[in-house]
Amino acid sequence: MPASVAGRAARLARLRGVYVIVGGANPLYQARAAIAGGAGVVQVRIKDRPSGEVLEVARRVVEIAAGRALVLVNDRADLAVLAGADGVHVGDEDLPPGEARSVVGPDRLVGRTARTLDDARAAIAAGADHVGFGPVFPSRTKPLGVAPRGIALLREACASLGAPVVAISGIALENVAEVARAGAACAAVIEAAFGGPDPEARTRALAAAFEAGGRAP
Repeated sequence: MPASVAGRAARLARLRGVYVIVGGANPLYQARAAIAGGAGVVQVRIKDRPSGEVLEVARRVVEIAAGRALVLVNDRADLAVLAGADGVHVGDEDLPPGEARSVVGPDRLVGRTARTLDDARAAIAAGADHVGFGPVFPSRTKPLGVAPRGIALLREACASLGAPVVAISGIALENVAEVARAGAACAAVIEAAFGGPDPEARTRALAAAFEAGGRAP
């Protein structure tokens, strides 16, 4: 196996657990707290700042996460490379997975949002390594205009796609174990980690619940 492909496979094997999305007023504080609490993946999602500022935040998050968590950059494959991140996550309005792959190269990860099983299959066929599937539950942070897919469809996606699935939308402490039992590699969160005091403790509780759910028969 070429070294670049092996590097991507190693990153993909680490795509597990609580997947926090940081942004807002203090993404570095969020990243530090979540990683200290056991988050396995951090996505830098900042849409309202100049590219140079996003790059600087992504670089700092990569430094904070070194040896502890994967770092993905939302939307911007170019900034993911410049920041030394582990990959990029793209959505409907971003580069197609194949084009993102041409930017990030063979050793980094490409994730793609998918709303349906057909979308997910198409994303993987186009070069995505994993998919963010959902909304699984009603969103706690923004209206999506898409009906929740539910646990049954999440379970089907996890069983049938042959690639890691990141469950997205509406995930909280009370349902994160259910997401893990459905077979999701990761549970993506914002409000569940950062919607109250002590995000480190909140992330730790989420991580423990996800791990317990993944062990359940």
